[in-house]
Amino acid sequence: MVGWLTRHGISLAGSRILAVRGRKSGQWRTTPVNPLTHRDDLYLVAPRGHTQWVRNLRATDGGELRLGKRVEAFTYVELADHEKPEILRAYLKRWKWEVGVFFEGVDATATDEELLRIAPGYPVFRIRTQG
Repeated sequence: MVGWLTRHGISLAGSRILAVRGRKSGQWRTTPVNPLTHRDDLYLVAPRGHTQWVRNLRATDGGELRLGKRVEAFTYVELADHEKPEILRAYLKRWKWEVGVFFEGVDATATDEELLRIAPGYPVFRIRTQG
């Protein structure tokens, strides 16, 4: 439902459609995502871990965030595990109602040590939109 609404220009709490070229096929692949704005930067967090969209993104220089007909191209930098706790905490504060089940019982009140423990399982990308 979130994906359908977002594809038709209705964002549910900031949702977007992530479009990335497939690493093998070269075809556009899409999935709904929940971008996080934190301290003037925009992040994509992979709550389900090392998924196909993560693998495809890593094989490219960037992708697109879509909302209806609005398209924003972006580039990215993947964060190292030690950089993730603050972002994971902010993401869980914002999106726990939708994705909290994927975080091994960890929530926004977790200690930095707990967030560092789970960090390897949750890729985080700082993205820069290009227009």
